[in-house]
Amino acid sequence: QQSSGAGSGVVFDKSGHILTNNHVVADADKIEVAVGSDTKNFKAKVIGTDPMTDVAIIKIEATNLPVATIADSAKLHVGDVVLAAGNPMELSQTITQGIVSAMGRTGMGIVHQGMNAGIENFIQTDAAINPGNSGGPLVDAMGRVIGINTAIMTRSGMNSGIGFSIPINLALRVAEDLIDDGKVSRGFLGVGMQDLSPEDAKAMGLGDAGGVLVNSVVAGSPAEKAGIQEGDVVTSVGGQHVDNGLALRSIIA
Repeated sequence: QQSSGAGSGVVFDKSGHILTNNHVVADADKIEVAVGSDTKNFKAKVIGTDPMTDVAIIKIEATNLPVATIADSAKLHVGDVVLAAGNPMELSQTITQGIVSAMGRTGMGIVHQGMNAGIENFIQTDAAINPGNSGGPLVDAMGRVIGINTAIMTRSGMNSGIGFSIPINLALRVAEDLIDDGKVSRGFLGVGMQDLSPEDAKAMGLGDAGGVLVNSVVAGSPAEKAGIQEGDVVTSVGGQHVDNGLALRSIIA
């Protein structure tokens, strides 16, 4: 017996590439896309998928496509007004409004590939996200895409005011790799690590800064070549604050 599902996506170039979630297109035999209010459906081809971030790229052959305007998700702040657009409950062209309620959510267990934990660095929002919103855009007050709606936290299966979106900066980095060669190349640091407890941080004179304690360094790794040593504490990478090991893993990847 055949089954069908619905999701959303973001047209991000004139070539017809559409950014969506891996779980929207995974195991699909046929994918059809409707753009805007157009009643015509386009057949879509899967260009690449990345279960480790739940990002996928599909492509349609069409002309004069409306291309989304992209913003810098690194400049997003808690309290910013956002809107979630998509196809919730198969109600096309639906928009809901809310705010960014948290940033950098990791360790949710939402994204994974088999037994391997995925890479999570979610934007949390109270804009209503429901089944069918997956893959659609989270936009700022100026209509610029800052995230890809991916999941909700709920006991009922419907919106309960806690939704999660992949930051667009992360999604686009994955998309570029998928378009170029169909797979994602990720950064590797080469350390064993453990989260720094508040007590340890204070004992080291770090206050409440948080961070990750390096407890081993792989021989010949980028970490060793950069001079990182056992006992070092990583508190930021490229200006991005590191709260814990999951955050460090996400940034490096």
